[in-house]
Amino acid sequence: MSVSQGVMVVLRRDLHLAFRNRGDLINPLIFFMLVATLFPLGVGPDPDTLLVMGGGVIWVSALLANLLAMDSLFRSDFEDGSLEQLMLGPQPLWMIAMAKVISHWLVTGLPLTLLSPVLAIMFGLPVTALPAIVATLLLGTPLLSLIGAIGAGLTVGLRKGGILLSLLTLPLYIPVLIIGTGGIDAAVSEMVWSGHLMWQGVLLVLGVTFAPLAISASLRVSISG
Repeated sequence: MSVSQGVMVVLRRDLHLAFRNRGDLINPLIFFMLVATLFPLGVGPDPDTLLVMGGGVIWVSALLANLLAMDSLFRSDFEDGSLEQLMLGPQPLWMIAMAKVISHWLVTGLPLTLLSPVLAIMFGLPVTALPAIVATLLLGTPLLSLIGAIGAGLTVGLRKGGILLSLLTLPLYIPVLIIGTGGIDAAVSEMVWSGHLMWQGVLLVLGVTFAPLAISASLRVSISG
C-alpha cells in the first residue's frame, strides 16, 4: 500500500466512523445553535445590539463547537490501540495526522460553516455580509482544527484532558477569532474585508505547513511518555 492510499484509508475510516456515530456528528451542530441562540436571550432583542455582536457570536459559537469535538480526535484510536499501529505503519505520521484533521473538519467545521448564514439572518446581519461570514469560517475553521489537533495530541493520554486541551488551545485561537470577526464587522459596515481574508489565508498556509509536524511530535511525546 502506497503512502497516499494509506492516508485515504485513514480518511475514509474516520468519515465512516463519524457517520456511524450520529451523536458525535450532530452534537457540535446542536451546541453551535444553542450557544448562538442564548446570546440574544442574555443581552436582549435590540436589533442594533444584535447587529453589532452578531459576527462575534457566530465565531465564538463555532470556536466552542469545534473545541467540543476536538477531544475525541485521537482518543478512540488511543484507547483501542490503533493509534500505536498507525504510528508503527509505513505511512508518515504527519500525513496520518493530516488525514484525521481533514476528516474532523469535514464533519465539524464544514457543517458549521454551511449553517452560519442561518444564524446571521437570525441576528439581523445584512445579506451583503453573508459571503464574508461563509468565507471567513471556510478559511478559519480548518485552522481551528489544525491548532486544536496539536492540543489533542498532547492530551490524548490523559483521562481528563478536555480542560487542559481548552487551556492549551484557546490562547492560540485568539488571532483566528480576531481576524474572522474583524472581516465580518468590516462587511457589515460595508468596508473592504478582503484584507482579513488574505491574513486568514496566510495563517492557513502556515498551519497546513507546520501543524502536521507539530501534531505528529505531540502524539509521539504522549505515546512514548
